Amino acid sequence: MAGKQNKKQPERPAYEAAWEKVQSGMLRDLAWKVYLRPGKPGQMARDDWACVTSQGELVLNPARSGTVGEWEYVLAHCLLHLGMDHFRQEQMDDPAWPAACDLLVTDFLRSSHIGTPPPEFQRMMPFPAKVEEQAYSYLKENPELLADCRFSTMTRGRPDMVWAGEPPRISFQKLLAQSLQNAIQDALRSSSRLGEGMGRWRPDYLQARDWFLSSYPLLGALASSFTIVDDRDTVRRMGIPVAAVNCQLRELYINPDCRLYLEGWKFILAHEFLHAALRHDVRRQDRGPVLWNVACDFVVNDWLLEMNVGAMPDFALHDPAFRGMSVEGVYDQVCQDVRFYTGRDPKDLLYGDEAWWDTLEGGEVDEYYRSAIYQGLEYHIRQGRGFLPAGLVEEIRAVSRPPIPWDVELARWFDEQFAPIEKHRSYARFSRRQSATPDIPRPAWRGEPDVEHQRIFGVVLDTSGSMDRQLLAAALGSIASYSQARDVHHVRVVFCDAAPYDQGVMHPEDIAGAVQVRGRGGTKLQPGIDLLEHDPAFPKDAPLLIITDGACDRLQLHGREHAYLIPWGRHLPFPPRGPVFKLR
Repeated sequence: MAGKQNKKQPERPAYEAAWEKVQSGMLRDLAWKVYLRPGKPGQMARDDWACVTSQGELVLNPARSGTVGEWEYVLAHCLLHLGMDHFRQEQMDDPAWPAACDLLVTDFLRSSHIGTPPPEFQRMMPFPAKVEEQAYSYLKENPELLADCRFSTMTRGRPDMVWAGEPPRISFQKLLAQSLQNAIQDALRSSSRLGEGMGRWRPDYLQARDWFLSSYPLLGALASSFTIVDDRDTVRRMGIPVAAVNCQLRELYINPDCRLYLEGWKFILAHEFLHAALRHDVRRQDRGPVLWNVACDFVVNDWLLEMNVGAMPDFALHDPAFRGMSVEGVYDQVCQDVRFYTGRDPKDLLYGDEAWWDTLEGGEVDEYYRSAIYQGLEYHIRQGRGFLPAGLVEEIRAVSRPPIPWDVELARWFDEQFAPIEKHRSYARFSRRQSATPDIPRPAWRGEPDVEHQRIFGVVLDTSGSMDRQLLAAALGSIASYSQARDVHHVRVVFCDAAPYDQGVMHPEDIAGAVQVRGRGGTKLQPGIDLLEHDPAFPKDAPLLIITDGACDRLQLHGREHAYLIPWGRHLPFPPRGPVFKLR
């Protein structure tokens, strides 16, 4: 029997290899924010190369043949249209404007030696140009030159810039500037490494940073964006024992007097980069800064041990009991022994102005951190560069998405507790008869009677004087709207301050009008919960929603599904088992 012949592996498209070169080259920060996709059949002509939209979508012609160098040139050409702010709605319809932009892009690519221009793009430019507006004005005055200037377009007969109906949503100009800045820094690092072979010494923490840039793609982009501050006076004045990170300023503070070897500095730098990448300074919200930092260190250090990144120093915080837990879960555990953990503050996470993150600049920095770690994760996995803990991967994917408001989380909780009712037609109750056929009875839509009767949940509401009336109104309004949307028309309500006040079964929209803030001293919620637990008329599987300001004792719910609503800035005095929604 003849041996089986090995099937020939399909050849990899040249544009994929070119795109990887662009993502790791001079324009890498810009390229990571652009979505590349092949065009649909018939979308482009046979001789077309590619086009780019104002929203950062780069569409290429997969049927076009070209070398890796030619595709690198084409892709870089399209990226530079975004980075140079060439998408201006008022000038997009004028053929002279795309031609002027092509002149500037071609000149940049020629001087930067990026890729290999295809043969049809190697003609000499008709005149030198350094500014788009200057070239645009010259072409308007000399329209006979317009045909010669369109030699660099990526699509035959039409512009390679496509207006997508609105201007770019992110600043591609800043991404281009950041790309060029990082390219210059890489060149300086390369020259310093050459000088190192001639007897030039560099600190271990700088060598550790270079290792992330060259050998660890998960954190490489983040490592390139931070400025290392190792001035002794500055670090001593800030009271930093080893290292600290300031996410707002993108500065990494290093104590040069701390004696660690190269592997130890790799661990420390990876630790600080993960603080920034996972947005630990922003996720703190209203939690205590010292204990939050301690909780973050326990989780991050355990991940780095699993990943075998560097060597963990003896002074680093680590406890196997916290393995597999989230930072929020570890924080709740740490709060049980405040005195013990407060003295172990590593002082490596610097919190800035919380309101700054709501500004335009803060939003761009936050978006950079989220995208950098997510793209690093994708590259790390695609290249098979090593093991990553499941908890870290889950957090990176969660951080890459914007945070969910409390009312949306509460709506999801309602969806989990109350599935939609499947309605059917029944002759038990007739609907209105049609005027054309009044003698024919027709069935009415209705849900299952037993299911509708069991759709009830309980609300234990703190009515002490410390509860804010506006927050109460927001919470009760959300409860009423979500209940009606999910066909939940019965709520068992108990008001609590110093004693419970049973309000019986109410309609959700009637709760707000019945609330009276009594203003007594302490709050005792457990008697209200016990009242519902021992009431045979209240179903055992009905969920419970507890609205309080956190000034209460430890609660026992005996396994019943439950959730908490508390004001922003308040905390429960015990680790909650159910979800906690914070009203803001």
